Amino acid sequence: MAACGLLRSLSSNFSTVLPLLTRSAPLSPLRLASAPYFGRTLTSSSRLAAALKFTDKHEWIRVGDDGIGTVGISNFAQEALGDVVYCGLPEVGTQLAQQDEFGALESVKAASELYSPLTGEVVEVNELLADKPGLVNKSCYKDGWLMKMTIANPAELDALMDEASYERYIRSIED
Repeated sequence: MAACGLLRSLSSNFSTVLPLLTRSAPLSPLRLASAPYFGRTLTSSSRLAAALKFTDKHEWIRVGDDGIGTVGISNFAQEALGDVVYCGLPEVGTQLAQQDEFGALESVKAASELYSPLTGEVVEVNELLADKPGLVNKSCYKDGWLMKMTIANPAELDALMDEASYERYIRSIED
């Protein structure tokens, strides 16, 4: 699915540049790389991140088509923590209320509690993190997810921040 999004982004950039490449006068590589020709870029604002909802404690949740939410920590949080060396995660079957503590991350700099973004039941934990906790740093929105959960109250999603709101929130706390 991520590969499809990548190809769509690349193909949209290609279609923007293609008419320029067929001109009789050659364009310099610097001109081709300038903003008017490559207006779209590959960033965390891809379709993958667009579906994310964030808490003020820096957890995110992405709800799949099956109604199961995948939970992780934001890039801001993993950067603040530094190199994660241990992930304490809940057991499958654990019932959580919104904002319940469900685990902890330990890094070389600090330890941080994890809080549930929604009410539901833990249906899966990322077993890879037991041996490779650094995945939280390397791929916090993809391979470094923490747990998957059912969503008992979908209305709770409305209280979470979308990506733009979360970015404004981060800027406000950095000032």
